[in-house]
Amino acid sequence: MKFWFITGSQFLYGEETLRQVEENSKIIVDGLKGLPFPVEYKLTAKTESEIEKIVKEANYDDECAGVITFCHTFSPSKMWINGLALLQKPWLHFHTQFNETIPNEEIDMDYMNLHQSAHGDREHGFIGARLRMPRSVVAGHWKSAEVQAKIADWQRAAVGAIFSKSLKIVRFGDNMREVAVTEGDKVEAQLIMGWQVNTFAVGDLVEEMNAVTEAETDALMAEYAKLYDFKEEDTEAIRYQAREEIGIEKILKREGAMAFSNTFQDLHGMKQLPGLASQHLMSKGYGFGAEGDWKTAGLTAIVKAMYPEGNTSFMEDYTYDYQHELILGSHMLEVCPSIAADRPRIEVHHLGIGGKEDPARLVFEGKAGSAKALSLIDIGGRLRLIAQDVTCEKPFQSMPNLPVARTMWKPAPSFLEGLECWIIAGGAHHTVLSYDISDRTVQDLARILGIELAVINKDTTTLSLERDLKMDDVIYARHW
Repeated sequence: MKFWFITGSQFLYGEETLRQVEENSKIIVDGLKGLPFPVEYKLTAKTESEIEKIVKEANYDDECAGVITFCHTFSPSKMWINGLALLQKPWLHFHTQFNETIPNEEIDMDYMNLHQSAHGDREHGFIGARLRMPRSVVAGHWKSAEVQAKIADWQRAAVGAIFSKSLKIVRFGDNMREVAVTEGDKVEAQLIMGWQVNTFAVGDLVEEMNAVTEAETDALMAEYAKLYDFKEEDTEAIRYQAREEIGIEKILKREGAMAFSNTFQDLHGMKQLPGLASQHLMSKGYGFGAEGDWKTAGLTAIVKAMYPEGNTSFMEDYTYDYQHELILGSHMLEVCPSIAADRPRIEVHHLGIGGKEDPARLVFEGKAGSAKALSLIDIGGRLRLIAQDVTCEKPFQSMPNLPVARTMWKPAPSFLEGLECWIIAGGAHHTVLSYDISDRTVQDLARILGIELAVINKDTTTLSLERDLKMDDVIYARHW
């Protein structure tokens, strides 16, 4: 994925100034090489037709994840209207200028005409506000590490949004029966998020699993051995998980899907609930949701696309320790090893739900550090993204009789108020736990996709959150 850099100017200042604008713009772009995704200088736009043409090209270029605009000189914004009205890619207005300081001896009217983003970018900012277009704004000198970090955050959100618009999610079976929060409007999800969410029969998966060869299984077992520890006596159960993984991935690749869900209530023809299989697929970048939770599966996939080498997992709030003020996060089987503090081990244990054979799963403790718990819910007529700051800690107990991957965390703003805020916002018990995603990326992602965002951080109170949610009801009632 690439980002296109478009500079705004006009013919008023003459050819020499325009040559300098282009040269300076290329130097700025060259200075942005440290960003997670490359930035490519495209042109200095001087006319309405140039702007409309480059926007159309950006819309239809699959490698373009977004456009960055910067007005080096004054660029009359009426000539941007038709082009911006057509823009379908994420937009960042970069409010910078070539020089960091005003040179005392050099500054004259020619210098003023050339270095006037304080003038041109304000005109450009007006038309963005007038068009009421979703855009992100980053202000500051282009060499600043802090400024570039903000651009990097936006880039990841833009990539996540572009990824979302073509995301396919495979549901093996339906939702867990009688559960409300995993339900949702799939038509709205496709309209807003771009997701294609469809059900595939578990029988089709079983057929794919039965067709897996011994050589394919051997190859995946060798991969497991490089990554995880396991006992020789558990080999057969682990080989069955390998066949499940291979079968699932073949269907995902065939359908062009990057996320999937399943449920322990629909395992007809399968001997084990996919545990290790789901965990290892997540480690390769696929999104997952248990009990048919396709919304969490899709959100997991998006965050993993934004941070390919990151630490992100499907998660579930399981139980509380009120004395130590900690949440124990885990799941029956499916937690991604990307959040493991140490080398995971494969273990085979009885699972008292689902009525199948003892499944193999990865067992480990999650790493300590700052993270976010993310939940995407259908609140009725719209989607709400809830983002809560959490602090993950090393579990203070060994829990020898709990053979699952697990972690512990403290929610913001404090343990009890954090729990109250989560309940008030309608946050699900399934979440995406990410150690990587920043405040700005969450905000940019919600802005680009046009979904409601509820933030719970150190400054949140139950009163302020309730007020914000009521205000959102008014805003989105008008919007929808």
